[in-house]
Amino acid sequence: MASTTNRNGSEPSEMMSRLNIEEMKEGRFGAIAPVSGKTSDGIQPPDSNADSRKQNGGPAYEASQALHLLQESAPAVNNRNKGPSLPSRGADKEKSKQSPPEEEEYVEEDEESSEMSASDEDGSWITWFCSLRGNEFFCEVDEDYIQDDFNLTGLNSLVPYYDYALDMILDVEMPMEESLTEEQQEIVESAAEMLYGLIHARYIVTNRGMHAMFEKYRTAAFGRCPSVFCQGQPVLPVGLSDLPRNYTVNVFCPRCHGLYFPKSTRQANIDGAYFGTTFPHLYLITHPVSFRALTRVPYRILYFSL
Repeated sequence: MASTTNRNGSEPSEMMSRLNIEEMKEGRFGAIAPVSGKTSDGIQPPDSNADSRKQNGGPAYEASQALHLLQESAPAVNNRNKGPSLPSRGADKEKSKQSPPEEEEYVEEDEESSEMSASDEDGSWITWFCSLRGNEFFCEVDEDYIQDDFNLTGLNSLVPYYDYALDMILDVEMPMEESLTEEQQEIVESAAEMLYGLIHARYIVTNRGMHAMFEKYRTAAFGRCPSVFCQGQPVLPVGLSDLPRNYTVNVFCPRCHGLYFPKSTRQANIDGAYFGTTFPHLYLITHPVSFRALTRVPYRILYFSL
């Protein structure tokens, strides 16, 4: 059967294909399917030409497949390279705003510690010892009095490590201090406290010592008499023995002439030999205390008949 041709000399199949393409371009057959090849329902129709493309092969098909694989693997690679999320700059700014106060606290602590160390270095051992809690009864002994060997006569036989203790009181650098063990160092410190207490007992009976104790007595630094009849009379410290480690310190009331224990337990543990047995009586002779005579209220016993 002879094939039919049109006026232009082309076959009908070629002409139909051209018409279909032109009509699709003009939109006569409705909306063109999306480029991705999926329908409006989201289902991808089977590709009839895929087998023919696979059979024909060619570099174009291989290149398109490689590009498609790269596009699919790109998001996974990007997610893998991202790693853990980092805080934003705003959070960093907030942390930086909060960090300066902590740094300021550390700076303040360093300044306080440096001030304390500087005060410790500037102050003498005598000032440090008298400022301890519980040592309010002690006054500061002049270093000139301590440096006079006549005032220390006989104390070397009562105090162990006498030379080390004396050097510690006078803030003299001891070359052999590094060779002492911890136990020996503790013994030297306790010996320095004992030596200073015995020197203190001799110093407070001098004119300068009396004046220093008068300032404390005027402010009632030694306490007040617990008796109600004395009406808060200031008291004076006194010892019952001049030898150490025998009796603790007591307080003497000039009004009722009574001996009492200090109210503070720290002060009650002080050795009485650090104040001596003659201080309050000599003090009252050189510094007369003016107070009203103690008047005792007579008691009457009342009987009740049943």
